[in-house]
Amino acid sequence: MDPLEALAIGVAGVAAGAINAVVGSGTLITFPVLIALGYQPLIANVSNNIGLVPGAVAGVHGYRRELEGQRDRVLKLGAFSLAGGITGATLLLVLPSSAFDAIVPTLIAFALILVVAQPAIERRLGDRPERDENGVVLRGAVTGSGVYGGYFGAGQGILLMGILGIGLRDDLQRLNGLKNVLAGLVNLTAGLIFVFATEVDWGVAALIAVGSTIGGTVGARYGRLLDPNVLRGLIVVVGLTAIVRLTVG
Repeated sequence: MDPLEALAIGVAGVAAGAINAVVGSGTLITFPVLIALGYQPLIANVSNNIGLVPGAVAGVHGYRRELEGQRDRVLKLGAFSLAGGITGATLLLVLPSSAFDAIVPTLIAFALILVVAQPAIERRLGDRPERDENGVVLRGAVTGSGVYGGYFGAGQGILLMGILGIGLRDDLQRLNGLKNVLAGLVNLTAGLIFVFATEVDWGVAALIAVGSTIGGTVGARYGRLLDPNVLRGLIVVVGLTAIVRLTVG
């Protein structure tokens, strides 16, 4: 790895960490950069996943105020994210990627529809005094997003924001903080599995780790100040960009 390649990976890590803290889909920056530099897809995916874990921790720390009072949610939904992450990481190691990759754009598009429709759905559900945060549908959807995140991860944050926005009644920024925790748990779980089960390029992982930590800190600092409508619009823009990248290549 020459200095220019190292710089490119580090800068991509900064951008990915910032985007993950605010929206999600930072993998769609780092992963293509690694592929363009000649890394094998599996090694690139695994090394990238591990490198983004410190950035997720920085994002969670940045949203600590929004996470106040959500301990029970973190514990309950975090268990399902962990289960999904284990399943997804295992699938990555034993199954071909072609079939799963084909459905990724559809999953992201569905998540964007949920995000855009959230205000209207909120109004339709306005007569309900509260929502069942222990519901089977919510738990199943969080588990499914964990499977997806453990397998590839690009767009996991967008999927989670769509799921949490419909399943929970709360401020969008508080849900974004919860999203950071759940997505970070998935990345950490998958990363631990990858460390023991497959090859990791630790140089790449370290560069992304440093960059994503910086990006996660900056992204959380400014992202948490965004108006909910602005945040929703940013989610849509990043999501559409992710779909284009995945379908056009």
